[in-house]
Amino acid sequence: MFRVVSTPALLTAEDVERISIPGKVTELVRGRLVVREPPGTWHGAISAKLTYLLVGFVHHQGLGLVFGQGTGFKIGSDPDTVRAPDVAFVAGERVGVIRERGYAELAPDLLAEILSPDDRPAEVLAKVADWLAAGTKIVWVIDPERREARVYRQDGSLAVLTHNDSLDGEDVLPGLTCPLQDVLKP
Repeated sequence: MFRVVSTPALLTAEDVERISIPGKVTELVRGRLVVREPPGTWHGAISAKLTYLLVGFVHHQGLGLVFGQGTGFKIGSDPDTVRAPDVAFVAGERVGVIRERGYAELAPDLLAEILSPDDRPAEVLAKVADWLAAGTKIVWVIDPERREARVYRQDGSLAVLTHNDSLDGEDVLPGLTCPLQDVLKP
C-alpha cells in the first residue's frame, strides 16, 4: 500500500535525496512524493536471490552493473520522477554517466519488480509504463503469489511465464537464463 504525500509544491530529485522517513520507502512520481511501507521479508529474499543470479552472470562477463533493491533512478524531469526497482542492470557502455552522488539520470536496461501482496495492478502497470517510456528494454514483473512472471518489452510485446519457465536476458543479457522456480524458492 502506498500514499502520496501532499507538499506545497512539486518536489525535485534533489529534494528527495534530502528526505528521510524512517522505516519507509519513497519514490518521486511526476514531482509528487510516494511513500510506501518497506517490502515484506519474502519479497526481500526473492530480490536478493535474483540480484545474486544477475551479479554472477554480469560480473563474470564484465557486462555492466547490477543494482539492488531500492536504488533510485531519475527517469523523468520537469516534473522529476525517481523510481526504484527491486533489481536493475545497466550495460557497461552506459555506466560512465552514473555519478557517485545522487540518482543516475537514466533508465536501467533491464529490471525486475517483485510484487507485494498489496500492490495494485494499475499502479504496477503505471510503473512499468514509466520504465519503458524512459528507455528500459525489459521489465520483469515477478508475482510470487501466482508463481509467475510477466515480461514487458520496449517494443510493446508481453510474455507470461509460469514457474516452469525461465527469465531470459534476451538481447540485453544474451545467454542469461534464470529458472523462475529457482528465483521463487529460498
